[in-house]
Amino acid sequence: MENTIAKGGARLYHESLTGNRAMLETIGERQRDLLTLLLNEKAGLTVEGLSSRLQISRNAVRQHLTALERDRLVERGDTKPSGGRPEQLYRLTEAGAELFPRRYSWFAELLIERMAGEIGGEGVRAKLDAMGRDVGGRLRADLAPDADLRERTRAAAAVMQDLGYEARVGAAPEGTTIEASNCVFHRLAAKLPEVCHFDLGLLGAFADAKVDHQECMVRGGNVCRFRLAANPRQKKTP
Repeated sequence: MENTIAKGGARLYHESLTGNRAMLETIGERQRDLLTLLLNEKAGLTVEGLSSRLQISRNAVRQHLTALERDRLVERGDTKPSGGRPEQLYRLTEAGAELFPRRYSWFAELLIERMAGEIGGEGVRAKLDAMGRDVGGRLRADLAPDADLRERTRAAAAVMQDLGYEARVGAAPEGTTIEASNCVFHRLAAKLPEVCHFDLGLLGAFADAKVDHQECMVRGGNVCRFRLAANPRQKKTP
């Protein structure tokens, strides 16, 4: 049961970090309308069907589809029989569907509140730390096994950046702090600060380090600052 929750939580974490919703605000109005039509027609629509519903020419539809296929938001599905040559259906990809708001944070909040009611705050912190360590351990497979603490810190900052944190290595001379100016869980963490333990577990497992959460935006900080220190077993004896 615990492993299932950890894997499910990791998947939810990665899905919630997609930047696709921001893309929806930057593409053209016609393309947003086209994607919305495909969202409501799971089997897909033909060029003719899209042209009729959008009230634009078939050539214009094809131009939009070409751009959306290039961005991997639309793909070709089955063909639809017609009086002559079968017509191609176009449908949303998973990335295209992710453009539209999905209340992951609301669902995550329900899960965590339920967990807290069953196992208490300390149990939730331990559970989220374990989930983070599970994810961090799997991501660590791409890290060089002989990387030192500074290298691991840089790699951990890059992982956080990829996950949407706007993270960077801090200015401290030793180069073993990470500062994140965007917390992907900020709204959820404001209500349920136990969520921060997921990040602590992830960083600790990925960088194989002890993590000190020195500053937190939820607690009024300007950034979320994590200081990484070598685990005792990593220290060389004289």
